[in-house]
Amino acid sequence: MASRDREPLVRKTSSSYHTFPEGAARRLDKEYLRSLHNKRLYLAVFAAVLGNFSFGFALVYPSPVIPALEAHPSPALRLDQHTAPWFGSVFTLGAAAGGLSTMLLNDCLGRKLSIMFSALPSALGYALLAGAQGLWMLLLGRVLTGYAGGVTSASIPVYISEISHPGVRGMLGACPQIMAVLGSLVLYALGLVLDWRWLAVAGEVPVLAMVLLLCFMPNSPRFLLSQGKEEEALGSLCWLRGQDTDYAREYEQIKDSVRKQSRRVSCAELKDPFLYKPILISGVMRFLQQLSGVTCILVYLQPIFKKTSVILKAEYDAALVGLVRLSAVAIAAVSMDKAGRKILLFVSAGVMLVSNLTMGLYIHFEPASHNGTVANTTLVSSANLPAEPTNYITLIPLLATMFFIMGYAMGWGPITWLLMSEILPLKARGVASGLCVLVSWLTAFTLTQFFLPVVNAFGLEVPFLFFAVISAGNILFTGCCVPETKGRSLEQIEAFFRTGRRSFLR
Repeated sequence: MASRDREPLVRKTSSSYHTFPEGAARRLDKEYLRSLHNKRLYLAVFAAVLGNFSFGFALVYPSPVIPALEAHPSPALRLDQHTAPWFGSVFTLGAAAGGLSTMLLNDCLGRKLSIMFSALPSALGYALLAGAQGLWMLLLGRVLTGYAGGVTSASIPVYISEISHPGVRGMLGACPQIMAVLGSLVLYALGLVLDWRWLAVAGEVPVLAMVLLLCFMPNSPRFLLSQGKEEEALGSLCWLRGQDTDYAREYEQIKDSVRKQSRRVSCAELKDPFLYKPILISGVMRFLQQLSGVTCILVYLQPIFKKTSVILKAEYDAALVGLVRLSAVAIAAVSMDKAGRKILLFVSAGVMLVSNLTMGLYIHFEPASHNGTVANTTLVSSANLPAEPTNYITLIPLLATMFFIMGYAMGWGPITWLLMSEILPLKARGVASGLCVLVSWLTAFTLTQFFLPVVNAFGLEVPFLFFAVISAGNILFTGCCVPETKGRSLEQIEAFFRTGRRSFLR
């Protein structure tokens, strides 16, 4: 009886996430998913996430480049303890600006054109880095590539969520993070064999490939309907699903949903829990994700390994960490729709807590003899000194960092982006996703800007112990505020935020 009473309530409250009615979903789940020819859908997703590949590549660009520029013979290009933090952090400032502008771009140009637009600042930024003759060119190149990353990180998850069938939404929602990780890994690998200028040249390749492929991909059917382009929206959905599927039924549901949400969000509506709760949860998750320290660790990975005198060369350590990160996020992609979002978030935060705590305590109690060559140097200047490990105990920083990255990539990396696309209401999705990216990268800028000064003033253990505290906070936030969306229709998610009744998520 309870289940029969619950069903009408869910239908009654579904006005934004109206992808499939509950009855239709039961009929379509088996037959429709079997008949879907998703090769074109996967191609469209791949074309879009090339932007995330470029983003991941550009994000960790300073890791192998800072040591090279610290030893550069030209004073105009040489970095010191004052300029190195700016070179590492200014990327995130550009990303924050990109997220802010996407609040308008997503709704004006559309998701696909916003992603394509990011290629312009990205290509120009890489060109400036490749041909840099002074510090201003290096910093401007980092700002432009960061701006492009901010645009793509706000646009790509929305594009993927709007073109994906609910049955593959979890798997495809993890693809942006997988490609960002792959981009970072490729940067680490190329950093072993290429000069820093040629690394920037290599960054142009995925940007050009993305633009070329997206030229042949459709725009989001939801966006096209919001612009009144019904025929084009129907053609887009047909292309994505296949002509021999019942795409017309899905089209009608999307059309009905967009019609009910054609009006823009007003300030008065922001008081509605249906709007402010998912926006607040998404924003806080992005804030906590960055406070956990992932951007600082990735940007300054090689200098950190030099400082802790890890037994292997810092360049090889960075590549190894990138490989572990890729493996972990791939595991998350295939298990997200089986294990659930919350359990992965709990495991992820727990692993990050233990890893950061281990790293902080190791650095604090490490005997000076294990790190004698760099004990009295700054983090930046230590990047130029050869590591001379005297004991296998110096594997601890490498293992702790690997487990931290693995934990992050299993949950708080990909799931924060996926949940953002699942719980944000359609009528506010473009603006809200840009706002979340803005919060994320302003936080990342602050951390990366102050990371080196804090290390030089108080020691490397202080930020890692701070990251451990934040990871503990992530566990509490997940338990108290994050809903489980595994296997839930968008109608059920919406009903939960409209009414607060957890029965809709069961």
